[in-house]
Amino acid sequence: MSEIELADVVLQAGQAAGPTLENAGAAAIAVGLAALAAGYAERGIGAAAVGAIAEDDDMFVPGLIMTVLPETLVILALVVVFIV
Repeated sequence: MSEIELADVVLQAGQAAGPTLENAGAAAIAVGLAALAAGYAERGIGAAAVGAIAEDDDMFVPGLIMTVLPETLVILALVVVFIV
């Protein structure tokens, strides 16, 4: 195979290629990464909240609010998926 024929094959293969990731796949990755990040954030926040509540019972509500805040990332990611 000559160099010109090889170049034609490569160029034709490049034109026929479609998107590597469809919209549904991109949305799934976005929600999955948001959920992973929220879980990672809750890990540290939850441990600190439990320690604070063990020291002082009045820290229950602030600890609960801080623990729930990262979940809004997942909710916002789902909202974006349904809007787009």
